[in-house]
Amino acid sequence: MILQVQDVNKRFGGLQALTEVTFDLAEGEILGLIGPNGAGKTTLFNVINGVFPPSSGEVFFRGARITGFPAYTVAQLGLARAHQVVRPLHDLTVRENVMVGACYGRERLSLAQAARRADEALAQVELDGRAGQPAGSLNVAQKKRLELARALAARPYLLLLDEVLAGLTPSEIAAMMETLRHIRDEGITILMIEHVMQAVMSISDRIIVLDYGKLIARGTPAEVAGDPQVIEAYLGSPEMTARLMGE
Repeated sequence: MILQVQDVNKRFGGLQALTEVTFDLAEGEILGLIGPNGAGKTTLFNVINGVFPPSSGEVFFRGARITGFPAYTVAQLGLARAHQVVRPLHDLTVRENVMVGACYGRERLSLAQAARRADEALAQVELDGRAGQPAGSLNVAQKKRLELARALAARPYLLLLDEVLAGLTPSEIAAMMETLRHIRDEGITILMIEHVMQAVMSISDRIIVLDYGKLIARGTPAEVAGDPQVIEAYLGSPEMTARLMGE
């Protein structure tokens, strides 16, 4: 297993944000993480990649305990993240933005090496034609790809994607999903938070579901979509579930 999360709890004062969350992620897998707003999905990402430590529980990455490691150390170990709210460095070029990921990632490249790696990452997300543009000139879909390229430039083993499809049109979603499949085919494991249900159900090998900080279901997309607890907490109705599964 490339990632193991064991009995993770996270409290913020009197708020219990995560409760006894346990799951494994196999190398080469795409694992979808779904749940209502406020379910604790981004909090779980923050615990995994070191934004803050869990109140209790353990996180293991590639067989090594990383519980409580700072985010920069986790990144250097090969775990990268693309954030839901994209904040590129607007005054820098697209290439220079991606170089940041290469310099502070697993290989900690020099500037010259980082420039070459940035061009490779931009080609991976089909943004290489805009490498010299100011990052602030990109549209929403292009900024999403820039965020993804910056994470890829770190040469991660595991990529955490936080709502990478949010705000995209149907055609942009289809294009991004194809890009994600190519990334997985290149050997990068993916854990993704997503609210675009048809997309996450079609691309994920397995799904886990959070509700009020608790893991309430896990399994294949079909198994999770048919789970009565998931339908009640999140999907809404059997009819909606059938539409999501393309039935």
